[in-house]
Amino acid sequence: MRRAVTKLADGRELIYYSRGDEEPGPFPVDSRTLPPRPPGSEIRHDPVLDEWVAIATHRQSRAVLPPSDECPLCPSTADRATEIPAEDYEVVVFENRSPAFSHQHGRCEVVCFTSEHRASFADLTPGRVRLIVDTWADRTDELSRLPGVEQVFCFENRGEEIGVTLHHPHGQIHAFPFVAPRTRQMVQAAERYEERTGRNVFEDVLAAERSAGTRVVAANEQWTAFVPPFARWPFEVHVYPHRRTTSIVELSETERDAFGPVYLDVLRRLDGVYEMKMPYVAAWHQAPVATGQDQLHLHLQLFSNRRAAEKLKHPAGTEAAMGVFLNDVDPDHAAALLRGAASL
Repeated sequence: MRRAVTKLADGRELIYYSRGDEEPGPFPVDSRTLPPRPPGSEIRHDPVLDEWVAIATHRQSRAVLPPSDECPLCPSTADRATEIPAEDYEVVVFENRSPAFSHQHGRCEVVCFTSEHRASFADLTPGRVRLIVDTWADRTDELSRLPGVEQVFCFENRGEEIGVTLHHPHGQIHAFPFVAPRTRQMVQAAERYEERTGRNVFEDVLAAERSAGTRVVAANEQWTAFVPPFARWPFEVHVYPHRRTTSIVELSETERDAFGPVYLDVLRRLDGVYEMKMPYVAAWHQAPVATGQDQLHLHLQLFSNRRAAEKLKHPAGTEAAMGVFLNDVDPDHAAALLRGAASL
């Protein structure tokens, strides 16, 4: 992997990632005249739940579903300058222009998976996915070293139904100035499980699913993708490396190579269930910077809110207010649909 670092017109960092032995670039300079970067967001502590909430009012003015000829993530042309000055690229990372967390307490980055506007992650080659995995690892390592960063979260949202504001295939990386509530809950649950059993809960869940095989969707020698029996969403798949590791950074060369074929298979099956592009969130769960290293098992959680061809799942009162999920689709049935779906 090669990387080239440059700056956008307002001082935000932009990084080009590419494969091959040749040094990337040189890349064009961002010639735009941009307004100053927005004031920093604010984080407030909720003492009732012992959780942090980000207040980022500047995000009200961010671009929302612009037409393709106004996409800010496409390569720049002679007639239109975008967030990416180059005429083409493989993978690009840059600081978000409308960040949820500012440089004062954390950092938010955008990851562009391809220059092809009408593509999706499922359309990528295993080689491109490997470059993206290397990019996630590089950003996780670098962001984890920033002062005040407690956790690095890599994720992708796809589909208007799930809430995306840009159609171009991309993901995001958030460097939190705290440990996310879900991660803290995972670590605490794993600690309690180990106290009771002397084993790791993630390893036991993975072993049980690999042994039963009834909910396994895709697998190879390094990774297994399965629908958990406790799935909260209509279609939810967890993708685990067989070797317990706590972060993307720690994945071996072999594990990084093997991830793409399994994950692409899952994504294409997801789209094949109803023969349509399914909305989804793909979230990497990795250990915080300073805690949970002995408990958490790196894994990807993929879930869709589409419960039928013409129906979406919206969080109900018990889910939005109380965190008690109700799933309309039996996880075993969802796994059977995914296994039987054509890989589009």
